[in-house]
Amino acid sequence: MTKFTPLDAELHDYVVAHSRQDEVLREIAAEAAAMGSLADMQIAPDQGAFMTMLCRLLGAREAVELGTFTGYSAISIARGLEPGGRLLACELSEEYAKVAARNFERAGVADRIEIRIGPAAETLRALPEREVFDLAFIDADKVGYPEYYELVLPRTRPGGLILVDNVLADGRVVARHPDDGAAEQTEAIRRTNETIAADERVDAVMLAVADGIMLARKR
Repeated sequence: MTKFTPLDAELHDYVVAHSRQDEVLREIAAEAAAMGSLADMQIAPDQGAFMTMLCRLLGAREAVELGTFTGYSAISIARGLEPGGRLLACELSEEYAKVAARNFERAGVADRIEIRIGPAAETLRALPEREVFDLAFIDADKVGYPEYYELVLPRTRPGGLILVDNVLADGRVVARHPDDGAAEQTEAIRRTNETIAADERVDAVMLAVADGIMLARKR
């Protein structure tokens, strides 16, 4: 028996069907799917349920997200926060930020989320270098991953979690000759993965959920 179970489409659908997703999130997912290839920017339903669970297990009160798109991941985080908790959602696109804000209202979490529009690195640099975040989710442009990690880490409290999305890069992280169009992104993801795996400041594990999630717990 192997130590892992390969997922085909039918088995993945089974996993998703047994991960909690309410009607609002289904509608948001369907709207994103209608955007064609851009839908790849949205997290998977099982990943969303996993992130909500992580927030609840952490007792998270303060969270930050880099890359909000239409708001599915932010809603998943916000729903897991403790009463009075806050999520800072960083989004480069003003258009996506407007869509996300509408979706936060639909999901009943708008009072827990602050959207800041602009480059995520600039938003982070403008924050005091204090250990305040219980959870950070990195899912913005992949080339920026190494910098985002180093900016988020000093602003995460000891015992807090940093989640890095798309760490498998659709399998390109182990490809000998990755597609040239994504080579720079793939290299940045590889570099981030190697940095976190060897970083003595954190405990780390990579999970094969969706397109891969790296979890780094600050020591």
